[in-house]
Amino acid sequence: MRPVAIALAVSVSALSLAACGDGGSDDATVKKGNDITVGLLLPDRDTARFEKFDYPLIKQEIASLTENKGKVRYANAQASVSRQSRQFRQMIEDRVDVILVDALNSKAIAPDVRKAKDAGIPVVAYDRLAEGPIDAYVSHDNELVGQVQARAILGELGEKAQNSKVVMMNGDPADPNTARFKSGALGELQGQVDIVQQYDTKEWKPAIAKANMEKAIKTVGLDNIDAVYSANDGMAGAVIEALEEAGATKLPPVTGQDANLDAVQRVVSGEQYMTVYKSFLLEATNAAKIAVAKVQGRSIEFAALTRETVDSPTQKNIPAMLVPVVALTKDNIKETVITDGVYTVKDICTPKYKADCAAIGLE
Repeated sequence: MRPVAIALAVSVSALSLAACGDGGSDDATVKKGNDITVGLLLPDRDTARFEKFDYPLIKQEIASLTENKGKVRYANAQASVSRQSRQFRQMIEDRVDVILVDALNSKAIAPDVRKAKDAGIPVVAYDRLAEGPIDAYVSHDNELVGQVQARAILGELGEKAQNSKVVMMNGDPADPNTARFKSGALGELQGQVDIVQQYDTKEWKPAIAKANMEKAIKTVGLDNIDAVYSANDGMAGAVIEALEEAGATKLPPVTGQDANLDAVQRVVSGEQYMTVYKSFLLEATNAAKIAVAKVQGRSIEFAALTRETVDSPTQKNIPAMLVPVVALTKDNIKETVITDGVYTVKDICTPKYKADCAAIGLE
């Protein structure tokens, strides 16, 4: 893992300064010291960020916060709900001190969250809002993600928007974030464009998105598709493949999310119009801070780690930290993923993309 650039560390300081203080305490004394074990459950390996950024960053921050005494026990569900449940139960049996979970299925994970609660193990929902009695939630403003994607489409379509046909490729309906992305996008697009087809994509699988895009092309007509709302980068790549294989000579604007390296390269080449860049550092490091604070008995609200609250179907007023998001286009690659140390120019501008990089001043 390449060290994250100091420049992004500076951007974290505004959110972290209050959190680094002694803060308040839920109990008269600290529950545990630095010798703690944090269980980390991530959902899949298809989304590049989880293995490359989230896990290493959380592990690094836990070590930093605990004088290298804290440990992270990590498991990846590899897109299997049943595997994630087994991993969760194993964490409980192993008596980890706190569990950070990015739930594949927010409803299915609820019984495991309850078991952890009964065992006295706090649970922090990470990236996706899990159901059950969770102690805190760390993510991005997911409705804003959808809004940012939709606004990018409207901005690119300009005055032609009212008569434009848009296909929506939404995420997995079992993922609670999907509804928020969709709500944000629809709030911007409805009444402004003609949404001609909408699809949900089980488990966010690109193969399913590609098959659905092929259906849309047959139904709507290749030349009649003016834009494609794709909820994430993996599906965006599949959508673009379907369009190109159908014979598209000029691609309509296609959105994405996660700022995967291949997506950033597609933005450089003009195949993908934009992706939503979400600071992995801000999300991961603050999740680690919240996890450690919960174990050590410090108040996450008092320490300004959770400035907001959210509701799940099973719980109200969950303490939450919602990290801002940015629309990444050709115009701000330097100011986002490069400045923040996520990628280097060399990573992005491989021989295949060298000319496209030069055309936008990325050298």
